[in-house]
Amino acid sequence: MRRSSIYKVIMAGAVLLSLQSCFVAKDYERPAEVVQEEFFRTDQLPQDSLNMTEVSWREMFTDPFLSTYIEEALANNLDIRIALQQMNMAGAYLKQGKASYFPSVNAGFSMVHQELAGNNQSLYGRSSIEQFDLTADLSWEADIWGKIRSNEKALQASFLQSVEAHKAVKTELIANLASLYYRLLALDEQLEVTRQTVLNRERSLETIRALKDAGNVTEVGVQQTQAQLYRAQAVVIDLENEIRLLENTFSILLGDAPHQIERSELERQEILTELKTGVPVQLLRNRPDVAAAEFNLINAFQLTNVARSNFYPSLRINASTGFQSLDLGDLIDTNNLFASIVGSLTQPIFNRRQIKTQYEVAQAREEIAFLNFRQALLLASGEVSDALYNYQAATEKMEVKLKEAESYDLATSYSEELLNNGLANYLEVLTARENYLNAQLELINIRYDELSSIVNLYQALGGGWE
Repeated sequence: MRRSSIYKVIMAGAVLLSLQSCFVAKDYERPAEVVQEEFFRTDQLPQDSLNMTEVSWREMFTDPFLSTYIEEALANNLDIRIALQQMNMAGAYLKQGKASYFPSVNAGFSMVHQELAGNNQSLYGRSSIEQFDLTADLSWEADIWGKIRSNEKALQASFLQSVEAHKAVKTELIANLASLYYRLLALDEQLEVTRQTVLNRERSLETIRALKDAGNVTEVGVQQTQAQLYRAQAVVIDLENEIRLLENTFSILLGDAPHQIERSELERQEILTELKTGVPVQLLRNRPDVAAAEFNLINAFQLTNVARSNFYPSLRINASTGFQSLDLGDLIDTNNLFASIVGSLTQPIFNRRQIKTQYEVAQAREEIAFLNFRQALLLASGEVSDALYNYQAATEKMEVKLKEAESYDLATSYSEELLNNGLANYLEVLTARENYLNAQLELINIRYDELSSIVNLYQALGGGWE
């Protein structure tokens, strides 16, 4: 009779399992309207099936100092280490989700001591009873409607999202390090130019004083020249301070206390990687934050499946077995063995709207995840376009500014020669000197902008994590 009952429960479970061909759970498909060619304003450079993000950062950034710093940061940066721990957390939940297909088994031992009432003592022939139980319990839920499968896929998407988040941290870290490094090199060169300007203006001050003694200029010219010297000295102080602050920021990115940063020179920097943007769909594969947004959508989609499956009946099987005895010495005996199995099919009918609310909330979260995914892709395409236009602008501006600096250099030389011969106003000399210094500093900034825009394009396309 007992075997017959067990057989009926198993057959009922088999019938329900056969309904899995009519799964409530749906399969995820990437929304077709998300990836559209018109989102990508990348007409400035040729598109190619292979883009620059598939180049390792080791090939992209060849400066030995910078490469060493990137290696150090990837090992010690605190954001990287936090992202790794978040991956470990998501991985642990994923392992738990995979184990949900298996039954849960518990074992236990218990002892109950009971003092009997006076009218029961004669019945049991004793004043107290002790009962010993050694039991094992099993509980299992059949995944009829794909609830467990969907939950596992949701956890898998959450884990992959944490992986992409880790990649995004690496990409941002490498880009920040490269940009800061190039900025330090640019400031070094600007500092060198300004210090040389200070020396030149100290000599010019001596010259203008001699011209004043000769009656060629007035005291106003001397004071104006001296003011220009003070201004250049103030610029030196500002540049030195900015360098120290950037070194502190750079050190923190390395996961270290603030310290001096050894580095090369700006003129030695050369990025030889060919600029190619790839095709739009590659952003989904290469850019970690976009991929993370899609995995977040997949997670929300699968949790909607889970919420939908709660409307349908669930099949649970509970079984228990063990030994039960009034005497501990006789506990492990076949005569004391017991077993039971219970199969239950539960259909929710009225639960104060909890299941429907959970489903509606899951649908809303899925829509939010879709909108975030779409926004992530739009922002990514905008950043790619921005980096391309910035690179083009810096390249074109460099040619113009080089000519401007040459003109100011010549104007400075001519005006100083004319002033020494009493043929020019000292104001013309001061203006030419100031313009030449500004043009030199701007040229250095443009060179930095050129390098920075390449770094930004590399990051915008998702490069750096490989």
